[in-house]
Amino acid sequence: MRASRRTFLAAGAAATLVHRNTVEAFDRSAPPQIDATHREHSSYDPWVEVHAAHLRANTTAVHQRVKRPILAVIKNNGYGAGVSNVARILEPLDAISGFAVVKLHEAHALRDVGIRKPILLMGPLDATEIVDAVRRDIALMLYTPIAAALDRAAAAIGKPVDVHVCVDTGLGRVGVPHGQAAGFVGTLARTKGVRLAGMMMTFTEDQAFDREQLRRFSSVNHALKAAGISVGLRHAASSYTLFQHPDVTLDMVRPGMVLYGVYPEPAFRTAGVLDLKPAIALRARVAYVKQLQPGDSAGYNRAYVAKAPVWIATLPVGHADGLPRIAAKGARVRIGGARYPIVASISASHAIVEIGLDRRVEIGDEATIFDWMDGSRPEDLAAACGASVYDLTMHLNPLMPRRVAGTP
Repeated sequence: MRASRRTFLAAGAAATLVHRNTVEAFDRSAPPQIDATHREHSSYDPWVEVHAAHLRANTTAVHQRVKRPILAVIKNNGYGAGVSNVARILEPLDAISGFAVVKLHEAHALRDVGIRKPILLMGPLDATEIVDAVRRDIALMLYTPIAAALDRAAAAIGKPVDVHVCVDTGLGRVGVPHGQAAGFVGTLARTKGVRLAGMMMTFTEDQAFDREQLRRFSSVNHALKAAGISVGLRHAASSYTLFQHPDVTLDMVRPGMVLYGVYPEPAFRTAGVLDLKPAIALRARVAYVKQLQPGDSAGYNRAYVAKAPVWIATLPVGHADGLPRIAAKGARVRIGGARYPIVASISASHAIVEIGLDRRVEIGDEATIFDWMDGSRPEDLAAACGASVYDLTMHLNPLMPRRVAGTP
C-alpha cells in the first residue's frame, strides 16, 4: 500500500568513498557531535548527498510555472539536505526571495553562515528572544497578541520588527482565527515598532474545503484593503497547492518538498505539472558479505531464514539514520548497477540485503538507498514498501555527513 502524506500525518509519523567530483560539505547547522574529541566520520558511515544542480533546476521549474517570488521552505534541516547547504545553494538565484524555517536555531544558523536574504521564522519564540532575532533581520510569523513586546523590541534596537501574520482559515494548527484577523492586523498596523511584511495561510489540502479557506483569506484581505491597510506579500501556496490549485499563487509562493525534487503524492508525479529532479540521496558502503546455508537466519526474531544457499550483505545504515523499519518490506537498494531487496529486519544501525546465489558484491562497494536515478528515487522506495517520502528525507539523522555534489 502506498502511504500518502495524509496517512503519514494521520499516523503521527509512524571501498569507494565518494565520486571524485563530489565536494564534501559538512553542514555547520547540524547539532554538535556528542563527543567533541572524536569528530571524524568513519569511511563506512552512511552519508547524505545533496545535488546542487538539481536543487537549482527544481527552483527554476517552479518559478517558470508560477511567475512569482519563491519563499523557500527549508525547515527540518532542509528536508534532510542540511539547512545551510540548501540556503547557500539557492541564495544566488533571483527567483529566491528568502527562506522560511520553523526552529529559531536554524534561522540563526543561516545568518551564521552568511545568508543575507530575508528569513522568516514560522515557529514560536519567547519574548526574551525577539530582540536578538530582529537584530539579525529575522522576520517573525505572528498570530498572538504581542504587539507591545514587539514595540519594546523595536525601540531597543532602533528598527521595526518585520512580521508575517498567519491567519487560520481552517487548518486549526496555528494562526489568528480568520474572523478576528482584520482587527488583529489593524492593531499591528497602528503599532509603531511593527512593519507588516506579509500575510499568510496554509491549506488543509482538502481540495473542496481549500476554496472556502481561500474565500476566508480573501475576505480578510479585502477588509484590510478597505481600511487602507497594506499587509505586504500574501502567500499560501505550498508544494501541494502547486498541483492542486495552480491558480492560487497570490504575491509569493512557499514551496518545500518540490524544491528537493520529490513529489509529495504519487499522482503528482504523472500530472505533467512539474518535472522534478530529486536532489537528495542516501548512500552507504557494504560492511560485510557472507553466505547463508539453508536454515540459517538473519535479523532479530529470525526475520529472514534461507531456503537455499544465498549471499547477503550488511549495510551500516538503520532506522537511527532515518531508514524506516518498513523498508524491509519491499524496498531495494542499488549496488554496482543492480538492485537488491532489503530483507530481515532493519535495526538501529544496520540493514541486510539479499544478493542471491552468487557473490556479486564486496565489502566497500557503494550502496544507494535512494537518489535521483529512475527506480531509486525516494518515491520509488516509498512506493515499494508503503513508506512516506517525508520519512525518507526529514527523518535523516542530522549527525550524518552531508556531501554536496553537482556543483559547477
